[in-house]
Amino acid sequence: MSERGTGSDPVDLFIIGGGINGCGIARDAAGRGLSVTLAEMGDLAQATSSASTKLFHGGLRYLEYFEFRLVREALEERETLLVAMPHISWPMRFVLPWQPEMRFAGDTPTARLLGRLMPWARGRRPAWLIRLALETYDRLGGRKILPPARAVDLTRDPAGRALQPRFTKGWEYSDCWVEDSRLVVLNARDAEIRGATILTRTKVVGAERRGDLWHVTTEGARGRQVHRARALVNAGGPWVARIIRETLALPSTEGVRLVRGSHIVTKRLFDHDRCYFFQGTDGRIIFAIPYETDFTLIGTTDQDHRGAPDEARCTPEEQEYLCAFASDYFRKPVTREDIVWTYSGVRPLHDDGARSATAATRDYVLSLDSRGAPLLNVFGGKITTYRRLAESAMARLGDHFPQARGAWTARVPLPGGDFPWDGAPALAEGLRRDYPFLTERWAMRLVRAYGTDARNLLGPALSALDLGRDFGATLTEAEVRWLMDHEYAERAEDVVWRRSKLGLRLSPEEIAALDGWMRQEGGPSAARADTG
Repeated sequence: MSERGTGSDPVDLFIIGGGINGCGIARDAAGRGLSVTLAEMGDLAQATSSASTKLFHGGLRYLEYFEFRLVREALEERETLLVAMPHISWPMRFVLPWQPEMRFAGDTPTARLLGRLMPWARGRRPAWLIRLALETYDRLGGRKILPPARAVDLTRDPAGRALQPRFTKGWEYSDCWVEDSRLVVLNARDAEIRGATILTRTKVVGAERRGDLWHVTTEGARGRQVHRARALVNAGGPWVARIIRETLALPSTEGVRLVRGSHIVTKRLFDHDRCYFFQGTDGRIIFAIPYETDFTLIGTTDQDHRGAPDEARCTPEEQEYLCAFASDYFRKPVTREDIVWTYSGVRPLHDDGARSATAATRDYVLSLDSRGAPLLNVFGGKITTYRRLAESAMARLGDHFPQARGAWTARVPLPGGDFPWDGAPALAEGLRRDYPFLTERWAMRLVRAYGTDARNLLGPALSALDLGRDFGATLTEAEVRWLMDHEYAERAEDVVWRRSKLGLRLSPEEIAALDGWMRQEGGPSAARADTG
C-alpha cells in the first residue's frame, strides 16, 4: 500500500464524491489556488447528477412552500450559468395549461393559508394566483436575458394542438435546459486544468484524523493508497450519511431523506420546441420536455426510497403514473408502449421532517465539523444552485485556508463555453462550413456537447473516414478517444448514457462493440491514479 503525500506536502482539500456538488467544489477550490484531490467510486455523475429533469430552474412550485430564498438564488443562477455554459445549457419556454379543477397539494403553506382565507375554493388553484406566482417568478431573479411570462390562448397557439380541447387558456414562462451529466464532467475537467487531481472508479474505504490532517484510504486502479489532506469534504450525495457513519466512523445527528425521482422517455409526442408544465388534480406536477430531437422526456415522480441508492429504478407503477398523468393533458393518450427508455435517481434531501417526499426541502445544508482537521458534509441541494453551494462550501472552510483567493466562478466559461449564450447555431454553421461532411444534426450535436472544443475533437479531418471507426449514430473513434483522454470515459455506458444520450439511437450490439473496443484500448484511470 502506497501513501501519497509521504515526503511531500498533503493536499489542501480531499473531496469524496464525483457528482455535481463534489466537482463544483473541486473546480471552485482549485481556482482559488488550493490543491485538491477528488475521488469518485464509479464514473462521474453516475448516480443522482445524471438522473435529473435536466433543468436550470428556480422551481416554480417551491413558491407554494414559501422557499423564497431558494427560488431567488436559483433564478439568479439561471442566467449566470447560461452565460458560462452556452453549449450545454439554453433557454426554454414552458407552457402551463390551466383548468378550474387544479388543486394545491394539501400540505403546502399556500394551501393552508388559502384554506383559511378562501375556504369555499376547496384547495383549487385560482387563475389569479398562478398569474401572481409567475409575476413573482419573473421579478425574484433579476431576469435580463430570458423573456417574461405571458398568457397563452391555447385555442390559437400551436402548443394547444397536442392538448385536449378542454384546455383553452394557460401561461408561458422561461427556464433553462442543462445537460446535467456533461455539466459534472466539464466541472471536473476544468478543476483538473486548474491543478486538481480527479480519480474516477476510486472508492474511499476509510478516513481518519491524525493530528491536523486527514489520512484517506482509497482503492482504485493502482490498488490501495493513502492520501493526506488538510480538510475533507463529504459530497457523497445519497451516500453522504453512510460515509459519515461507516467510512469515517463518526457519530452524526444529521439525516438524509432519500427521494426517488423517476422519468420516462417516449417517442416524440408534439412537434414544437416548448415544454409543458402539467399540474395534477392531486397538487403534484410533472414536465413534458422535447428531448434529443426525436423524443419526449416526462417526469418526475417523488417517492421515498428505501433501498440502496444505486438500486433506484423506474418501477412499473411509476411508469403507469407518469403515463396516466400526461394522458390527462395530451389529446392522444400516452401508454407504456410509447416508452423507449426510463431512468431513476435518488435525491439526497436534507431531512427536515416534512410529511411527504414532495414537501421535503430542496435547499442545501453544509455541516462543518472542526474538531481537529475540518470535515464538511454536504446535504441536499439542487443542480441549479451547485455553483452557489460550492461558494458557500469555500466560505465555510475559509478560516482554515486564509491563503485562498476569493470567489471567481460567476460567468466564467466551462471548457468549450467561450462563445455568446445564443451563439450555438452560428458555431454549428461554422463547423459545417469547415467540415462539409458533417450533417446539420451532427454538427449541432457536437456543438451542444463540446462547444468550441468540437474543432479540437475534429482536428484536421477532411472526411468522416479521417475520424476513424464509425460506432453508429455519428459516434466516431475520434470522439470516443476525446472522451477517454479528456473526459474520464472508460466504458461504453459512460459514453452513450452520460457523456451523451446516443444510447437512444445505438443498438445493444453496437454498444457492446463500443465497450469491447474501449476495454481493449484502455481508459485514463490508471494514468491518473499515479498523478497528484
